[in-house]
Amino acid sequence: MRSLVLLSAAAATAMAGGYAIPESSINATALSAAYVAASHGADAAYYNPAAMVYNDDANLLEVDATYIGLSKIHYASTSGTTNIDSKSESFLVPTLHFTSKKLGENGARLGLSIVAPAGLSKRWDSQPAKSSAEEFTLQTIEVNPSMAVPLSDTVSMGVGFRIVRTDGVVKSDSGASQVVRDLQGDSIDVGYNLALMVKPRPELSLAATYRSKINLTVEGDATLNYLPSAHPSHAAYNGSASVTIPLPAALNLAAAYTFDTGTTVEAVYERTYWSAYKNLDFDYDGTVNAATVAFGTAVPKNYENSNSYRLGLTQKYDKWTAMAGVAYDETPTPETTLGYELPDSDAWIVSLGGRYQLDSHWNIGLAGLVDMKKSREVHQSGGSNPVNGEFTDARAYLVTAGIEYRF
Repeated sequence: MRSLVLLSAAAATAMAGGYAIPESSINATALSAAYVAASHGADAAYYNPAAMVYNDDANLLEVDATYIGLSKIHYASTSGTTNIDSKSESFLVPTLHFTSKKLGENGARLGLSIVAPAGLSKRWDSQPAKSSAEEFTLQTIEVNPSMAVPLSDTVSMGVGFRIVRTDGVVKSDSGASQVVRDLQGDSIDVGYNLALMVKPRPELSLAATYRSKINLTVEGDATLNYLPSAHPSHAAYNGSASVTIPLPAALNLAAAYTFDTGTTVEAVYERTYWSAYKNLDFDYDGTVNAATVAFGTAVPKNYENSNSYRLGLTQKYDKWTAMAGVAYDETPTPETTLGYELPDSDAWIVSLGGRYQLDSHWNIGLAGLVDMKKSREVHQSGGSNPVNGEFTDARAYLVTAGIEYRF
């Protein structure tokens, strides 16, 4: 169950590392999420609500679908006795963004985004990974209404309210403890986001966005069964379980400049405050026995604050817009707490995409991205299932297609 909660934590907000998905629109995928200071169109409601005041005076609606493919991850133990692969995974994630026309004389705007900020499915068929991660399936949905108001001709601010629904399933087959786990949990949690934008010159945009820490509360049902060889009655625990953990805040600082040629360059620095996640303490209700004590003991996590560095390039033509991006994404997971359920590492990201204006109302777009995780050696001692080996070949592939309607 500790793995279910870890994945829920990674999935409840768009953040660096942890298999988060900051790309929730055509533009964001095409630019490797270097899309804050130059946000425009319907998806500005999510990436920088303060930027909505600079949209054309029209309602904008964008509907997208993103294919996400996760490659097999190879693990080889230091001793050379273990060479195993996780299963490959694939998903189709729909998203929606809306921004309104001007509301009244002050030019305020309303926005709404429905996105999947992150998710993960990790499955291993072989030991020792199977002990903690035979199956991990996580789904998240975030509903993010927002509002923006101009403070002057060159300054605007935005505020949003975040509602996140998390559902997860964890199954494990522990050869060491002789216990089989079958767990399901869900939660609905809330937070907020803020944005500030300054345009000292028409061609220059400066922006800061902030997503708050969310205390994620996960409640679910847990079934722990002993293997027949370990205990004749089989049942170890069948009942409810709960946990509360902090989700770290995330800050983005961005600058974008548009040249006379129609070329826009944007740089984004993202700081995610993962250090709020110090340990995981899972509570069971009901019978106390060896299994519940083992899985209910507080587990140190000691995550570290992480940085992401993003660079995006946009070139506008007549009816075409071409985009490209590159990013470097640090993992928050220290070596001492990394496990098979989330074998994360630093990553390079590259992306391409484009949009085409069909007429005055409709435009379509397509974008692709590759997330290339670095190989990572892990050397641990102690614990019930220490990792001593190297993870390689981790990749994520994203393809986003969608359409925007102006009315």
